[in-house]
Amino acid sequence: MGVQMKPLMLGAAFAAVSCTTIIALILSLANHQTLDQPYSTQYGIVFDAGSTHTTLFLYQWLGSKENNTGIVSQSQSCDVDGDGISSYVQNPPGAGESLKKCLDFAKSSIPSGKQRATPVYIGATAGMRLLSLQNQSQADIILAEVAKTIRSYPFDFRGARILTGMEEGAYGWITVNYLFESFIKHTFEGKWVHPKAGRILGALDLGGASTQISFSPKDPVRVPESAFNLQLYGYKYEVYTHSYQCYGKDQAMKKLQAWLHKNAGASSVVNHPCYHQGYNFTLTLAEIYNSPCVVTPNNLNSTAKITFLGISNSSLCLSLMEKIVNLTNCTFSPDCGIDGVYQPPVNGEFFAFSAYFYTFNFLGLAPKAPLNLVLSTIDSHCNKTWKTLVAQNPSIKAKYLRDYCASAHYIMTILLKGLKFSNIWDQISFEEKVADTDVGWTLGYMLNLTNLIPSERSRAITGVTHSQWAAQTFFIVCALFLSLLIIIILFLHDPKH
Repeated sequence: MGVQMKPLMLGAAFAAVSCTTIIALILSLANHQTLDQPYSTQYGIVFDAGSTHTTLFLYQWLGSKENNTGIVSQSQSCDVDGDGISSYVQNPPGAGESLKKCLDFAKSSIPSGKQRATPVYIGATAGMRLLSLQNQSQADIILAEVAKTIRSYPFDFRGARILTGMEEGAYGWITVNYLFESFIKHTFEGKWVHPKAGRILGALDLGGASTQISFSPKDPVRVPESAFNLQLYGYKYEVYTHSYQCYGKDQAMKKLQAWLHKNAGASSVVNHPCYHQGYNFTLTLAEIYNSPCVVTPNNLNSTAKITFLGISNSSLCLSLMEKIVNLTNCTFSPDCGIDGVYQPPVNGEFFAFSAYFYTFNFLGLAPKAPLNLVLSTIDSHCNKTWKTLVAQNPSIKAKYLRDYCASAHYIMTILLKGLKFSNIWDQISFEEKVADTDVGWTLGYMLNLTNLIPSERSRAITGVTHSQWAAQTFFIVCALFLSLLIIIILFLHDPKH
């Protein structure tokens, strides 16, 4: 009896231990670990619909944020064929069609699983601001056609709108300071920190129809409507910014033509001191006076033509710039810019881009040059004949080449006499990009929007690692097998069988 009970008791004990082991392992599997998956890349698209052309910018950032603002970088860009969308007044659907090449480009650049969550914004600037002043309904129709095209793509379209001049200036300021790590800096330890002594730069943007100045003044802004208040990476900033509508490069050239025409009497052939000797340019009066930036004379014969003859007179060209730039009527003296607009004294370093850069880069004056060298270089360029200029620059189109003289003198007039940079000229740097990123308002716009776009929460999942799951499953199977084996052995040794 004792001999028979001994293996039975041993088997029962072993079976109990096996069952306990199985239960423990099952409970350990039930006690799931929490695994944090890394934040995935998010994408955003901004169309810069300027007065002369449109560009798509593709940005990306991780779903996480630093103090509620994303760390955004430019991925790629795409230039839209044709002129700006404001030029499609006679063919509004063409404005939408023009975007398809770059939308296809963006679609091929963004993973298919991310496209539906990719926000797309289109911001129109001074060209559309002018059109809306002339014909609001036409501007609305063009924006509607643009929106229609974008909605046909698998993106999260967030709207097409006309930016205010203040927004354009402020977002350009954000872009410049972000790229120079004035707001947030990446350390050697791989952390993002706020630089305690970060330099805050000013921004100068010269477009086709408007120009913007934005900077952080030493003292609080006296005129509240000139202040743009921002919060980025947990810090607040007060920025003075102003956009001068009709003071963009292209509109300045048009105003100069209108001034020359009005002061030429009845003559249809007019000397143009900013054009080079040997260059002639004929256009209709309708082409000169087709903008709200120029005052149309009474009884204008819009089909009449006028020919401008270049005379290569640098000093006269410079003097004419003061005719088209209003440097008087300052009610906030001495704190005034152009057109009597309030402007606190310029402060700190400035980054000049867009047409500022293109003009100075052509003249070999970018990124910096002493003021005396700038002035002598412009004089030398403006006094050249057209034949000499073309021979030196055979690859540049005439419509661009003819305007560098006038543009340079115009830039010097608004910077030195209008915006008061004569005492801090050496603080201006003329540049196009920083760290392979285009400078403009679009990056600042996207950075500001990442405050509004919800951050992608880290995807917490429950479970165990693959190796732990495999090991625990192996032990459960072994325990079950041994328990079954013991039961069979005991059954075979039972004397009743």
